[in-house]
Amino acid sequence: MVKAVILAGGKGERLGSLTRRIPKPMLKIGNLPLLEHQINLLKKYGIKEIAMITGYLSEVIESYFKDGKNFGVRISYFKEENPLGTAGGLKEIKNKLKNDFLLLYGDVMANLDINGLIKFHKKKGGIASLALHPNDHPQDSDLAEINQDKRIASFHAKPHPENKYFQNLVNAGLYALSPKIIKYIKRGAKADFGKDVFPKLVSEDKIYGYVTAEYLKDMGTPLRLAEVRKDYKSGKIFRLNRENKRRAIFLDRDGTINDALRDVCRLKDFKLLPESAEAIKKINGSEFLAIVITNQPAIAKGLCAIDDIEKIHKKMGWLLGKAGAKLDAIYYCPHHPDRGFTGENLSYKIKCDCRKPEIGMIIRAKNDFNINLKESYFVGDSWRDILCGKKAGITTLGVKTGKGCRDGNAKPDYFFKNLNQAVNFIIKKIK
Repeated sequence: MVKAVILAGGKGERLGSLTRRIPKPMLKIGNLPLLEHQINLLKKYGIKEIAMITGYLSEVIESYFKDGKNFGVRISYFKEENPLGTAGGLKEIKNKLKNDFLLLYGDVMANLDINGLIKFHKKKGGIASLALHPNDHPQDSDLAEINQDKRIASFHAKPHPENKYFQNLVNAGLYALSPKIIKYIKRGAKADFGKDVFPKLVSEDKIYGYVTAEYLKDMGTPLRLAEVRKDYKSGKIFRLNRENKRRAIFLDRDGTINDALRDVCRLKDFKLLPESAEAIKKINGSEFLAIVITNQPAIAKGLCAIDDIEKIHKKMGWLLGKAGAKLDAIYYCPHHPDRGFTGENLSYKIKCDCRKPEIGMIIRAKNDFNINLKESYFVGDSWRDILCGKKAGITTLGVKTGKGCRDGNAKPDYFFKNLNQAVNFIIKKIK
């Protein structure tokens, strides 16, 4: 049986007077303390053995929850006399952690399909699986980078250097861990997972990133606390669980988000179109997912390597993040069926089910995010985008940028000047 550890010892100094007499995890979201929401989430997925690591005003937590019986769980406590960071306390309760377990930061409001994280962790078989998600401010966040197998290849602590682009994936404060991780923690010493433990594990063991678009937000500042409370009141926190169908706005890349009439192969050639960031920020403000679906045949043609495309996508995510926008996922097809290009990569010269107008990438996104295609939209500048959307049963919107949908006979359901106008139409249409 999977157990859970909740780190509930923080002072919450950034919350000022709100945490003078009450510990941060006990602040109310709706009518319940944040910790009770976390316990209810764990209980929903059958996790009823919980160890709380406490510190500041621990008596408030213990007097409320006691042994957990009244909440349908069993709770044990370890109080840190001196703060040990996010990792140090685990060493003190190692005897309780004989099998894989979940660890959740006590200031994170979460509503995600925990079974999905557990299944991912078991399948990968690593020492740790971290819930990761893109955010709209990567430049001031600690970031992780993953490879195509979802293995974490590096961590980048803030602040980040200028003119360098990183993958927009943020540590969300929820992990599935093997008890083997405790050997990397020194007893009695303050240690932080993000700064001390995980970076070391990158070279010494296998850690993986579980990328999710579900609700995970820390409420450690007054502004974030207000946002969480607003999201709870509106029902947004509930709706974003992967068990519920989501709607998406699928976006072509070249000619729709960035300026391009031909293959973009070099980092310096990638430039966002005016208003693209504004448009994607509006998608983020709705409950639509923002997902890029793009053909990148330059890989098959030998004009660039997969690594080059990955770097361009990091730049795209970074530029959008600086403007307060984010993409929930990027899917790309590296294939091209026609041969005869100088220097072409024959391993990618195949007829596939992912190259638009085929719908393989959309089906992958649908399965990854539990998307309702009938209530989703596809915005693009080419006949391939429009036909792909139609094949998938998605409402299609063409834009005049890029190819302007002048390169074929597939006609969009609607036609707009640019991505921003298309997004305005979608959001106005659903209100």
